[in-house]
Amino acid sequence: MGKTPRMTIPTQLVLRALLEDPTREMYGLEICQAAGLAPGTIHPILARFEGIGWLESRFEDVDPHKAGRPRRRYYWLTSEGAEQARNALAQTRTKAFGLGVGPRPVEGTA
Repeated sequence: MGKTPRMTIPTQLVLRALLEDPTREMYGLEICQAAGLAPGTIHPILARFEGIGWLESRFEDVDPHKAGRPRRRYYWLTSEGAEQARNALAQTRTKAFGLGVGPRPVEGTA
């Protein structure tokens, strides 16, 4: 397994979308919608995850002319990738809280 990628907000959103059902295959647009991100944002993230072994992918077996659309590329987390993703997200939250980042008390309630 490669090193943990930088946990930017878009990276975290993609991981959360994939972890909703780690065994489900999702194509790019589904991941975009689940993460609330644009396609140009998620594809470099997916390529990084695949490069470090967190994700695997495949192109669907369909004739684009008959389907009336391009072939979809489906992505899914590997079992180790799902575990690494959960750990990375947990560490990100821990670091953020350790730095005082996160919800702050409302004036007069603390």
